[in-house]
Amino acid sequence: MESPRDHCIRCGECCLKASPTLQMEDLDLVKKGLIGKKDLYTIRAGELVKDNINEGLVVTTTELVKVREREGESGGCIFYDDPGKACTIYEHRPLQCEALKCWDTTEFLEVFKGLKLMRKQAIEDQVLMGLIEEHERRCGYALIEKLVGRIESMGEKAVDQILDLLKFDYHLRPFVAEKLALNPGEMEFFFGRPLTTTITMFGLQVVRAPDGSFTLTTAE
Repeated sequence: MESPRDHCIRCGECCLKASPTLQMEDLDLVKKGLIGKKDLYTIRAGELVKDNINEGLVVTTTELVKVREREGESGGCIFYDDPGKACTIYEHRPLQCEALKCWDTTEFLEVFKGLKLMRKQAIEDQVLMGLIEEHERRCGYALIEKLVGRIESMGEKAVDQILDLLKFDYHLRPFVAEKLALNPGEMEFFFGRPLTTTITMFGLQVVRAPDGSFTLTTAE
C-alpha cells in the first residue's frame, strides 16, 4: 500500500489552480513593494467569484485582494514559473501560499478564516482613498443589481443609468492614473475589475461601437 504523501513534490497544481487572496498578515508585502499593486486586483463586495473551497460560484460579501492570474488556457498565479516549477517570490509569498499543503489543508483553512486584507489598509494617499470611496458609492454592485432589476419595468431609462455607471468606471481609471501619476496597471487594485467585464454576472454584456460608445445587450 502506498504511503500518504507528506511533502511538496513541486507538481505546480496548487499554483496553477488559482492565485492566493491576501490576508491581513500580508500587508507588509504590499507596503514594502515585495508584491506590487500592479500584480494585484480587487474583487469588490457583491461581485461573483469562484469558490475554490466548496467549488462553484458565490457572491462575496467582503472585499478581497488577490494576486493576478495569468491569461490564457494555462491560468494560475502570475508568480508561478512553469519551466522551473517554482514560485518566483517564494521568500515573500503570501500567507495562504505558505499555509497551503495539498496533502493536509488544515492549516490553510485556518488561515483562510482569518481577516482578509482590504485596500484601505494598503493605501495611505487620502485623495486616492476618497476617489475609491466615491467609486464605491456610484458603482457599487448593490446599486447595479437594483438597476438591472428595474430594466423590465423602466426599460431604456434603467439601461441608460447602467451605461452611465459603466462610462464613469471606464473613464475614471485612466483619469486617475494620469492625474495622480500612477501606474495604469494598478487601477484594478484601486478600483477592482472593470464593470465592462464584470457586468456579465448580471446576464449583460457591453458592446463598444467604432465611435467609442457603449451598447448594453444580453450576454451570450
